[in-house]
Amino acid sequence: MGQPSWDARYQSDDFVYGTAPNDFLRDQITRLPVGKVLCLAEGEGRNAVFLAERGFTVTAVDMSPVGLEKARRLAEQRGVAIDTVVADLADFRLEPGAWDGIVSIFAHMPPAARRHLHREVVAGLRPGGVFVLEAYRPEQLDYGTGGPPTAELMMRLDTLRAELAGLEFDLAAETTRDIREGTLHHGRGAVVQILAHKPE
Repeated sequence: MGQPSWDARYQSDDFVYGTAPNDFLRDQITRLPVGKVLCLAEGEGRNAVFLAERGFTVTAVDMSPVGLEKARRLAEQRGVAIDTVVADLADFRLEPGAWDGIVSIFAHMPPAARRHLHREVVAGLRPGGVFVLEAYRPEQLDYGTGGPPTAELMMRLDTLRAELAGLEFDLAAETTRDIREGTLHHGRGAVVQILAHKPE
């Protein structure tokens, strides 16, 4: 979907993916070094705000200014601050070695854009920096409980290993789990999960 579609999705007062953090991110929070964290395709801000509440310095990136405005409001309601950047991840550039952590939760995009972004992730992490990813796998189409409408926008572990060459994988799994995130991620989901770090 392009920016107008995401803006329309985020237009309502409701948080369509909820205000609670992603379960996988919450479970891995102690593995992230406290410092500067970049949240990719952050939408309405639930994960960025969660991280800010725990002492991280957070920048949230998304193509939707409507979503990021809601993210700023959520942060204000929770008494924390986040930085926001409106950008298309298909050509987004990360400052090399700048980030202690990068978080990608359901950041689905076409393969060429995803490959570009993952090269940027590897370059953008500082040595010792950590990357956390959860995304839907193509098998998710059988569940119909959320995610993009086509398999090419989803991810597989073997593909991610190749795209993230230069990182060491501490956790890498393809699994099925119950997902309860607002109204748009609701039910059994086929996901891939990664926790990886950049060698010192």
